[in-house]
Amino acid sequence: MIFTSLLRGINVSGQKKILMPDLKALYESLGFENVRTYIQSGNVVFYSEEINTKMIADKIVKKIFEHYNFDVPVLVITPEEINAALVGNPYLNENNVAIEKLYVTFLSEVPQEAHMNKIDAALYAPDRFIVIDKVVYLQIGPEGYGNTKLSNSFFESKLKVKATTRNWKTIIALSKMYEV
Repeated sequence: MIFTSLLRGINVSGQKKILMPDLKALYESLGFENVRTYIQSGNVVFYSEEINTKMIADKIVKKIFEHYNFDVPVLVITPEEINAALVGNPYLNENNVAIEKLYVTFLSEVPQEAHMNKIDAALYAPDRFIVIDKVVYLQIGPEGYGNTKLSNSFFESKLKVKATTRNWKTIIALSKMYEV
């Protein structure tokens, strides 16, 4: 079955450096096939006979730690989840949406309602977000994603789940990698 793994926090400001050819080889050493990477931020599309995404993620995390001696959060998602994120983005229905201001944060699981109720989205304007199942759709204001409070750490802290974010261009590119 085909999967995408999203590694969080590699190759950022020289921290947790992993070259993509090395990451590809690491995945192949785990028995994954047709391994392809997209840009330097840890997006990997691959085939696996294992179908349990949590088990796959745990294997990748363990192997990265063994090889590099640092922890990297990893989320493994299916093509269906990527495609659902593409068609389910509520901000796409708005007039004059700026695609470069759209982001998707994937969560490790559906957040508990009690945690969801503790976040008042209105407090973070002009940045906006909507949580639908295991996905947070973000529309970031003029200050840009680098200056928003709506970071991975924010959602992990508030929702008590793992999170990793990709821009809209990356989501589109990952979905196209399934077509090959």
